[in-house]
Amino acid sequence: MQKYLPLVARIFLSAIFIKSGISKIFGFAGTQESMAASGIPFAGIVLVPTIIVLVGGGLSVLFGYKARWGALLLIGFLIPATLIFHSQFPEEEIAFFKNLGLMGGLLMVVAFGAGEISLDQHSESSSMQSAK
Repeated sequence: MQKYLPLVARIFLSAIFIKSGISKIFGFAGTQESMAASGIPFAGIVLVPTIIVLVGGGLSVLFGYKARWGALLLIGFLIPATLIFHSQFPEEEIAFFKNLGLMGGLLMVVAFGAGEISLDQHSESSSMQSAK
């Protein structure tokens, strides 16, 4: 059971980022308008790397490939996104604390890695095998 829990956690944790990135791709114009209305300069230009971070970081955590880096990338996205879009209390209080929870989960990935069932673990095992 312990072997599978990090995988399940990574699936749950990464789902929100991957879905959000894909939603921004298909709703690019609306997202751009929303970002501009929130005071983000050059919203269309900023949106492209945002999508890359969300999808790329989410896939990194999901597959456990360079998962610590992917988690750090997502934390780097969440900090300003939380402060800019979710700091109006009480309207955004739930979203604010949801993002804090996501950061906590991502910090666990940074601290402990992706777990046994991951591409990171697979590549470590492969490199140890070839070193023998």
